[in-house]
Amino acid sequence: MPELQCIVVTPEETALDQSASFVVVPLFDGEFGVGPGHSPMIGRLGFGELRIRAADGTTARYYVDGGFVQVADNVVTLLTGRIVKSDKVDSAAAEQQLQQAMSQPVNTDELLQVRDRAIEQARAQMRIAGRSGS
Repeated sequence: MPELQCIVVTPEETALDQSASFVVVPLFDGEFGVGPGHSPMIGRLGFGELRIRAADGTTARYYVDGGFVQVADNVVTLLTGRIVKSDKVDSAAAEQQLQQAMSQPVNTDELLQVRDRAIEQARAQMRIAGRSGS
């Protein structure tokens, strides 16, 4: 059975490079599943959980902080600002980020976008931390 290769690149390094039987990525408008032989595509990542199922059936879970995904020739490549194992996501820090973001004044469209982005990031981290019990 053909396998996928999942590669995650951050500004600092290639953070992950592993084989997979199925990959689920968080797009800005929902989740997207990729299996072997998937047609080529490019998409914008959202803030959320990357799930990588290995051939043995185990699933690795990570928080990704937006970016882009490309699927081509059984390779799933994610370019993201940050990747963290789901069990390492700090729910207290995410809660604090959410409170700070919600208390920010927004008197311009740019400040509104910055605040909304911080709120989305914090909520995604809190969801993931809640699933992993962090």
